[in-house]
Amino acid sequence: MVLTRTEEIKIDDTRAVRLTCAQPDGVVRGGLVVLPESRGVTEAVRGVVAGLAAEGWLVAVPHLHEGEHFELDHDSANDAVSALSAGAVLAAHDAAVSWLTGHGADTDRVGVIGFELGGAIALVVATQRDLAAAVTVAGGGILSPLSDGLPPLVEVAGDLRCPWLGLYREEGDDITVEQVDKLRDAAAAATVATDVVRFAFDSTYEAWQRALNWFDAHLR
Repeated sequence: MVLTRTEEIKIDDTRAVRLTCAQPDGVVRGGLVVLPESRGVTEAVRGVVAGLAAEGWLVAVPHLHEGEHFELDHDSANDAVSALSAGAVLAAHDAAVSWLTGHGADTDRVGVIGFELGGAIALVVATQRDLAAAVTVAGGGILSPLSDGLPPLVEVAGDLRCPWLGLYREEGDDITVEQVDKLRDAAAAATVATDVVRFAFDSTYEAWQRALNWFDAHLR
């Protein structure tokens, strides 16, 4: 059984990032930064972390909200999301990458995957950092930014610097077909491989396999 643990990494003299981490039992295939949903590192996120580690990936999840120790309620999560900036999420991501490379992941075999809020941030990160691959799962903020400190995804998708896969449910996430189509078109302008897939609510396993296959193909 894969166990997770929480550590703190200093960014500078005054700031630190909490990380929830997991290591595979066997050979490390590569490293994955997992960017969590708006309520933080929930039990669902921990389940994803354990699943990825069981597949052989070294995993680190940065806690994106300042002072976050537990799952946030709906109102607290909305307030925390509105306070996020691109600089803060990039710093949290970089701390997670530092942990991964310090625990056996090769620098050219590190990717990022995010869910909901984290999915949107994963795309932003993939336009600013040289990674092996990125996956977005149900990330909003496509036409309108999730906070004043983050860009609309359609405005930056053409700047993707690594292969990116976007996975969006056909219903249930308040993300319309038109929004996804516009994001697909924007990402197609990037100089790297991109793909956008819509999946049915009851096809979560298919989406999971697509994400794993994306990393298998690009984190070699």
